[in-house]
Amino acid sequence: MIIGLTGGIGSGKSAVSVCFETLGITVIDADVVAREVVEPGCLALNMIADHFGDGILTTEGALDRAALRAVIFSDEGERKWLEALLHPLIRNEITRQLSQSNAPYSILSSPLLLETDQHSLVDRILVVDVPVELQIERTVQRDNNSIDQVKSIINAQSSRSLKQQKADDIILNTGTIEALEKEVARLHQRYLKMI
Repeated sequence: MIIGLTGGIGSGKSAVSVCFETLGITVIDADVVAREVVEPGCLALNMIADHFGDGILTTEGALDRAALRAVIFSDEGERKWLEALLHPLIRNEITRQLSQSNAPYSILSSPLLLETDQHSLVDRILVVDVPVELQIERTVQRDNNSIDQVKSIINAQSSRSLKQQKADDIILNTGTIEALEKEVARLHQRYLKMI
C-alpha cells in the first residue's frame, strides 16, 4: 500500500514524514527526488541551463533554486516548460524507489501530488492541512522569502479546499509536535490494519 502525503508549502509535510519514518515506514520525498534529477552532470540540469541561461546556476555549476524559482513563479509559461521536462523524470525515479521499499506500506510525500500524475501511484491520500495565513507565516520564517513570493507558490499549488476534497485522511497541523506525533501514530495503526 502506498499513501500519498501532500499539503501546501509550510503545512508540515516534512514533520509528518519524520514521524512516519520513526515508525519504520519508508518515505519517498518527491522534493528530494526533484533535487536528485537536477544534480550537476545530469542531462536535465544541462537542458535547464540551456533554456534559462547560466544565471540559474551557482558558481559551482549547481542549480540556483532561488534564481530559478524567481523566474518560474513569475512566468507561468516557463513554469510549465520546466514541469514538462522534470515531471516524467521525477515520476520514473519515484517509481523505482517505491519498488525497493520493504516497509509494510510506503509514503510518497509530494507537494504536487494532486497537480501531477503522481496521485495515480498511491492508494490513499493524506493531506496535512493548515490555514493559508499559517502557511505564509511559517514559510516566510523558514525560507526567508517575501510574502508575495510565498503567495505565488501557494497559488501555483492546488487550493486548500481541493486538497481537502481529494483527501482520504486529513491531519490539521496547527498544534504541537506532540499532537502531530499522536495523530501520525493513530493513522499508522489504521494503515497497518488496511494492509
